[in-house]
Amino acid sequence: MAMGRPRAFDVDKALDRALHVFWRKGYEGSSMADLTQAMGINPPSLYAAYGSKAGLFREAVDRYTEGPAAYIRAALDEPTAQAVIERLLHGAIDLLTGEGNPRGCLLVQGALTCGETGEDARQELIERRAAAQSAIRRRFESAKAERDLSANLEPADLARYVSTVLEGMAVEAAGGASRAQLERVAEITLRALPC
Repeated sequence: MAMGRPRAFDVDKALDRALHVFWRKGYEGSSMADLTQAMGINPPSLYAAYGSKAGLFREAVDRYTEGPAAYIRAALDEPTAQAVIERLLHGAIDLLTGEGNPRGCLLVQGALTCGETGEDARQELIERRAAAQSAIRRRFESAKAERDLSANLEPADLARYVSTVLEGMAVEAAGGASRAQLERVAEITLRALPC
């Protein structure tokens, strides 16, 4: 049985580098030349490994949600709704201002401006953000059932509010907001919460 040639590059490192290109430039702003140069590979190797730019993007988004943005999943395991929100806010601040990270959030900035060629990528990011918001809503529904949230508080509304704050912080960070400024936003948000 004939076997294909082994890949001559480290797939994990190459994917991390592609992730940072997409994170900085968005889907449409990331050219094939940008990606292959950052990854240290040629276009045929990119196509052989990922199928297409869109395939590479999906894998990079998976890497993002499982790596830098994994704080969201971890926050949902906190024992109270208040603790969930605190961890979400502080996890976002760490991500958005982390040394070595591009400013902002791939799931937010990557979907803000896309033309026709980037529509599939934009929809992918919208769906990912909606899935995160749904997971937060389900966690708040559990909190309400456990009487950790007041009976008159709607979990879907609270999840949308928290998601909106997180996305707004991402836009602010991309615009240059400092860690201290984002921490003040988190502090005001936590004081304003009805839980």
